[in-house]
Formats: sequence, C-alpha cells, structure tokens
Amino acid sequence: MRDPYEVLGVPKNAAAAAIKTAFRRLAKKLHPDANRQDKKAASKFAEINAAYEILGEDSKRKAFDRGEIDAEGKPRFQGFEGMNPGGGPRPGGFGQGFGQGFGQNGGFESFTHGPEGFQRGPGAGRGGGGFRGGIDDIIKEMFGGTGGAGGPGRRPRSPQEDVAGPVQARDVTGAVTITLNEAAKGTTRRVHLPSGKEIEAKIPTGLADGQTIRLKGQGLSGPDGSVGDALITVSIAPHPLFVRDGTNLRLELPIALYEAVLGAKVRVATLDGAVELAIPPGTNSGQTFRLKGKGLPGKGGAGDLYATVRIMLPERNDSDLEELMRKWRDQKPYDPRKDLG
Repeated sequence: MRDPYEVLGVPKNAAAAAIKTAFRRLAKKLHPDANRQDKKAASKFAEINAAYEILGEDSKRKAFDRGEIDAEGKPRFQGFEGMNPGGGPRPGGFGQGFGQGFGQNGGFESFTHGPEGFQRGPGAGRGGGGFRGGIDDIIKEMFGGTGGAGGPGRRPRSPQEDVAGPVQARDVTGAVTITLNEAAKGTTRRVHLPSGKEIEAKIPTGLADGQTIRLKGQGLSGPDGSVGDALITVSIAPHPLFVRDGTNLRLELPIALYEAVLGAKVRVATLDGAVELAIPPGTNSGQTFRLKGKGLPGKGGAGDLYATVRIMLPERNDSDLEELMRKWRDQKPYDPRKDLG
C-alpha cells in the first residue's frame, strides 16, 4: 500500500482536522455508489479508508511516523525478546502477526494485525475494536448510511460497505433545455446525472417550461435493493416568433398600411409551417386573429395561435404617402382618442 499521507494528499505535518477534511472530500468523490461505472472505485475507496485508519487515530499515526508500523498497519519489529535467534517464535512467545515496540513512556507496547486490522495494546481503539467506528461515523454523516461493522443480528455487508455504512436509495436530479418545436412534438435527450451516469430521457409533448419529469429507477440504489429516481427539469428555450401562453401561442403579425386599409391575405408562421390568414379591410393595429388548433398539444386538445396585427409604415419616407396624409388630415379629420377623455 502507498504511504497514507500520499493517499490522502496531505503533508506529514498536517493537523488532524486537515486529515479528516481530506478524507471526507475523497470519500465523497470516490464512494462506489457514486461511481458505478468505475470498476476501480471500490479499491480506491478501500485505499483511502485504510490510510485514514492509520492517520485518523493519533496513536496509530504516531506509531507510523516512528516507523513502528507500515502503511497497512502491520508491525515492522523483529528480533525482540520472545523470538528465536533464527527468527521463529519461541515456545510461549508471540505468534504470527504480533510484535512489540517501545511506547511513549519507555515501556513495551504490543501490536496485533488480524481481521480487525491494526490494534495497539489491549483494548486499542474505540472500545477495543480499533478505529472502525470513526470512519463509519464520517461516512454515515455524508451518505446517510448506518455505520459499524457486521456482527450478530446484522445483515452481511456489501462490497460497497467494506469500510462505509450503506448508502440509502435516493433520487438524483438533472436538467435539459429543449426548443418550443420539440416541446410541441416531444423529443429525447441524453442527460448526464451527478452520479456520473448518462441516460436517454424521453421528453413528452406539451411540457411547461420548468416542469420536472420523473424517470423511475434511474437514481442511486440502497442496500435493501430499492432504487431512487431521476428528476429531470425541462426548460424551453425562447422562440424568436412565438410567446407561450399555456397551450396557446401568441404572435405579432406585421402588415402594411395598404393591407390594413384594403384587406389582404397574408402568410402566418406556425409550428407546423406557414398558413394563409385573411385580413379584412379596415383592420386596426392591435386587432387579434385566432388560428384554431395551431397552438401546443394539451390534455384537452391543441391550443390556438393568436396573431396580433401591427401596422408597419414604409421604412423610408414617401412623398406621395405624406401628401395623401396631409390631404386626408385636412379634408377628412377624425379623432382615434376621443374615448380617452
């Protein structure tokens, strides 16, 4: 195993709080439940937990710094009393995986390494059980699991729970942006979720801007086999011509002055292509025409398209038009604001 300081990315003089912060950051990043596509995630996660088992407990960290144990927590001492000159254990001496070292007070301290990991002296760690509880508490806090190693009356631990409590099933969120035409007809989108998973999301017709769709079983799984959902928020990009009003669409329709006065047939854009609209003679600016069924699909049927007329004068001044308007003003005046008081 690599040097635990290198694994956690901290200097040898790092404070305990800095070591804990580094572990939390890496545990959240490398947890197997959040990296299901990475086959190496479990081994990476196990490595940072093993490193924190050494550096996260003061006595183990000091033992490592003094060279008494290696990066796996195993004792490095050989040749002390209790060992044969040839290196094997004396009768009544220490067995495999057991050694001794000098403690801080000059006395001997014993080290063991077995299924429970490194232990220093009788009752080492929390309640004689090593440092297991400290890591479990941190993982439980971050992921909502229930820490602690397996034991009588507890279910077997999964590989993802080798050093952490189980992560509960939970939903994940994502977001996509579609066009108004896609909202009218439905579409599909590839969505990249925070869990690292990429899914194909089917967007139904007629969604409102900001509406959320739920994709069953696309979230994070829990230890009991339950799986959360993916919640995808759908935004609709602004359209250059249409404004959405529920299932209806609204459009400003520019027409020429002579079309308003004499009447005309003009082409009007819709989501399905252009159609002809009859403008009657004497149409005023601001008058609205309804094109039935040319809006967006809805539960009660398709909405309508409302085209509001806006009379446009020529882009350049026209002397003939100006002369006509002067004559009209002098001979046939009228007041369009008479009702405004």
